[in-house]
Amino acid sequence: MDSFLSVVEFSISITAPIFLIIVVGAFLQKIGMINDNFVEVASKLVFNVTMPALIFISITEHSRDPSSHISLMLFGMLATFLAYIVLELLALKLIPVKADRGIVVQGAFRSNMAIVGLAYCINAYGDAALAVASIYIGGVMVLYNVLSVITINRSMGANKSISSSLKPILKNPLIIAIVLALLATKINLTLPDMVTQAGNYFARMTLPLALLCAGASLRFKELKKDFSPALLATIGKLIVMPVTLTLSGYWIGFRDIELGILFLLSSSPSASAGYIMARAMNGNAVLAANIIVLTTLLSLITTSLGVTILSALKVM
Repeated sequence: MDSFLSVVEFSISITAPIFLIIVVGAFLQKIGMINDNFVEVASKLVFNVTMPALIFISITEHSRDPSSHISLMLFGMLATFLAYIVLELLALKLIPVKADRGIVVQGAFRSNMAIVGLAYCINAYGDAALAVASIYIGGVMVLYNVLSVITINRSMGANKSISSSLKPILKNPLIIAIVLALLATKINLTLPDMVTQAGNYFARMTLPLALLCAGASLRFKELKKDFSPALLATIGKLIVMPVTLTLSGYWIGFRDIELGILFLLSSSPSASAGYIMARAMNGNAVLAANIIVLTTLLSLITTSLGVTILSALKVM
């Protein structure tokens, strides 16, 4: 009984702090202490400065051989692509409104890995998880953008080209940080302590600020609209994706921290970028927002349950 309680306590320790910060963000937005302008400015700061600093520092300081994590990234990309194909087929049968299919499919496979997923990993494994998770995120994030454009184009008859979506990826600060960190590790570059300390200051503010913005960005007023397709996307995102990736990863041979990170990143909620893309392409932005709200709230429950099971089985 004591061992089971310790497992439950461990799972709650991973998700509860994240839940509290998201709730604080939503509350501060509700009382007007955080507004949309703050969220926009803070999100740009996280995306362009603090998150790249976190990724660069984590890879250069906590990974002796970053290339050893490439296999996990490649597996994640392949598994995500296969899951995308299945989700597209299911959407044809389950989503009657054609224009909504791409929104649902995107919401079901596209994870908020860089914020919530990374926070899960750090709470579970500490700084040791940063390098492994960063490499995984770098590869899978590119695939997310490509598949999102494809599914939106298919369902809405839009004409947004994949090449136009790939160009911003090449300028993505997170991707640039990963590439620079890999090069720095390859040549055994040692940064001055002053630079490293400054980078660590930026890195430490990343996740609290990003999670506050995530909470402040949640919109509950429209939740009753398009609830059924949003629920289908939520089931796909929080049950189908993590179960499929984790079981297949276990079958392939991943264990311990790699299997745990695979589960934690795939069990994170739908990415807010899905809402931005839906709105930019004149899609059903309300549906996209509802998917983000539902997956963000329910991810805290499903992730805790998954961690409890994997910890009890002693495979993560």
